[in-house]
Amino acid sequence: MDVSAKTAISKLAESLHKQTNFTKKECEHLLHMYRELAGADDVKLDRSKFKDILHCSFGMTDAMMIDHVFRAFDTDFDSSISQEEWLKGMSTFLRGTLDEKTQFAFRAYDLNSNGVISREEIFQLLKATLIKQPVEEDPDEGVRDLVEIVFKKFDTQKKGVIDYAQFKAMVAEEPLLLQALGPCLPDEKSADAFLCTFEELHLPTTISYIKTGSQR
Repeated sequence: MDVSAKTAISKLAESLHKQTNFTKKECEHLLHMYRELAGADDVKLDRSKFKDILHCSFGMTDAMMIDHVFRAFDTDFDSSISQEEWLKGMSTFLRGTLDEKTQFAFRAYDLNSNGVISREEIFQLLKATLIKQPVEEDPDEGVRDLVEIVFKKFDTQKKGVIDYAQFKAMVAEEPLLLQALGPCLPDEKSADAFLCTFEELHLPTTISYIKTGSQR
C-alpha cells in the first residue's frame, strides 16, 4: 500500500472513530481489512465478499439472514457497503450498546425497510429460522402460531405492526428478546476472536479469516 493510501486511511479513521466504539488505530485496522476485502481502493464491499467474512469469521451460514445483516449495514441502500458503513456497522456488531444493537436488529428484521415489522415479515423470518419438521402436515401452521405469540408480546399498542418504539421498549425490558426473530449479531466468542485480529494487523498485505471457535 502506497503512502497516499495509508494517509487516506489515517484521515478517514481520524474523522470517523468518534462516531464508533473503536479507537482511531482500530478504525485504521478495519479500514485496511476493508480495502483488502474490496480488492481496490475505489471499490466498495459487495454482498458476496461480505457474505464470506460473516461465514468465515462469525460462523453465520443462513443465506437469508446474511442478506438481512447486509441490509442493516447498507444504510444508504446502494447494495454495497462503504468504508463508513463498514466501520459503523462493525462498531455495533462487535461493541454495540444495547440501544445500538436494538436499532441494528430492527433494521435487519424490517425486510422491506418501511419502518415497521409486519406479520408477514415475522412469518418469513421465523420460517427460515425454525427447524423444519417433515412429519407435520402443515409446517406453516406452527410458524403462524409463533407469529401470533410474537405479536402479542411486541405489539403492545395493538397497531397491527411492530414499530421501532415498541420493539425498543420490549427489548429494554427483556434483552433476551433482541434476537427473537433470528440471529443477526455474532455471539460473544466470535466477536472476541475477530477483535483479536486487530493485534495481528499492522500493515497487512493479506487477510486471514478467524473462524468461529478457533484459538490463537
